[in-house]
This record gives sequence, C-alpha cells and structure tokens, in this order.
Amino acid sequence: MKNILFIFLIFALVACNKNEVNTEPSEALTLTDNSELAEIYKNDQADRQTDNIDWDVVSKNDSLREVRIYQLLDSNKVTTSTDYHNAAMVFQHGGDSISYGMAVKLMRKSIELDSTANKWLLAAAIDRHLLSKDEPQIYGTQYHKFGKDEPWIRGEIDTTKITDAERIEYGVETLAEQREKVKQMNKKKISTLLTEGKTIDEVILFIKSKDERNMNYDISENGINFFGYSLLRKAMNNEALKIFKLNTEIYPNEFNTWDSYGECLMKLGRKEEAINAYKKSLKLNPENKNARTIINENK
Repeated sequence: MKNILFIFLIFALVACNKNEVNTEPSEALTLTDNSELAEIYKNDQADRQTDNIDWDVVSKNDSLREVRIYQLLDSNKVTTSTDYHNAAMVFQHGGDSISYGMAVKLMRKSIELDSTANKWLLAAAIDRHLLSKDEPQIYGTQYHKFGKDEPWIRGEIDTTKITDAERIEYGVETLAEQREKVKQMNKKKISTLLTEGKTIDEVILFIKSKDERNMNYDISENGINFFGYSLLRKAMNNEALKIFKLNTEIYPNEFNTWDSYGECLMKLGRKEEAINAYKKSLKLNPENKNARTIINENK
C-alpha cells in the first residue's frame, strides 16, 4: 500500500512539473505582436491622414476591419498589449455604442497586460462610449463641430467625476489646457499659407516672426507637427524636413518634435542624424518606446 501511495505521489509531482513547463512556451508566445493587426492599425490610421477623406469609403473599411478583428479574437490571435491596443483603435472608430464599448474592453485588457501602456486611448474610448449613450464625457478627449464652417467645441463634460491628476495619468490635458486647445483648434491651419501662394521658406519666416498668442494661425507644437506630416503625405519630404527641424528649434524641450524630425530624417536616408534626433527624444522622454525601438534596431 505504501508503494502504491509513493508511486501516486511521484505521478502527481511529475504532472505538476509538466504543467509548469508547458505554461512557459505559452507565455512566451504572447510576447510576439500580431503583424496582421499591426497592418490593420496602420491602414486605419492611413485612411484618416489624407487631405480629402472620403468618409463613405473609410466607413466601409472600418466595418471590414472590425469583422476581421472579431475573427482574430475568436481565433485567440490577439495576445499582446500592443495587439489589444491596435484592435481597440479600430473599434474606437466605429459608429455606435457597441463598437465604443468594445474599444473600452480591449484597452482595459491592453493595460492589464502592460501597466506601462499609454492609457490615453482608454480615456478616449470611455468618453466616446459615454457620449454615444447621451451621457457627458469625463476626461474631455472628444471635440466636434456641427458644420464645416462652424467652430470646434469640446463635447459635453462632467468635470466632477475625475480630477486633473487622473487626466494627466491618462495622458489627457487638464481642464484649463482643454480650453486652450479649443482655441488652438479654431485657428487657421498653417497649410492654408501654401494655398495662398507662400513658399515653404516664406512660411517658416512667417512662423518665426509671429507671436503665437496674437495670431490666427495654429503655430503650436502640434500645429507645426501636423503641417509637417501633411507635407510628407504629399511626398514633399525636403520641405517637411525644414518644418520638423523648425519645430525642434521653437520647441526644443518637447520629445515629440525630435521624434518626428528623426522619422523624417530616416525617410530621407540620413540615418545617423535620425538616430541622434531619436536619442534626444528619448532623453526628453524615457518612456518613448518608438524612439527606443528604432535606436535598438539600428545599433
């Protein structure tokens, strides 16, 4: 009887050890981001970065992307924090409460898997989900306009639910910053200067000579950065480089200006200069995963 009991204990111990070993490869597999999801995310963003967006086409593409992500979820092919973030962004661009609720669920999972993940999308998804149910947002990420020529306004917000400290934790502007953001959003885009006949060099002189607080054009860090990317989309790479460089000169302590400058330099094949720009960006913001990844890939 003792021998039988001894054999049973050995069998149980081996079984436990076997289970422990098997869990390790499974956990390791989750470290690989889904490349198809990354491409879906890339296409989602690209659809929204053209100058003349055909929203009928984009809406159809959004629906197809949602269907495919449901298939990937059912097949257990959404596994990493990045995967869940990429999937959440697609549902964030859905057109109803169901999609927005799904975005919230996916982003919560993304943060559960990686506590250092950027939380802004979760705040935005929560806000959009609330507004879709005719409830006020709480973070203040959602802005809209009622017509093409109407001004931008911040969506209805309940300012009593969370604090500015919580907004900052989620990468959202404080209430005061949001009020300022609305003012910036209602300024003219720098790109209109080009349509008025100015050259890039003239635009740069115009930006340098004006006081941001007293002008009708958005020459904030984000405004200049947006202009730079609009030039990249038009394959005006050299012109874009001048704008990104200008942004680092006007806002030298903002990590994102150096990140964008590095991206443009890399696109132009100026690898060494690009890496230096990314290093400056990373120094200003050690949490800049994009800069860290590119620097490591080019050692």
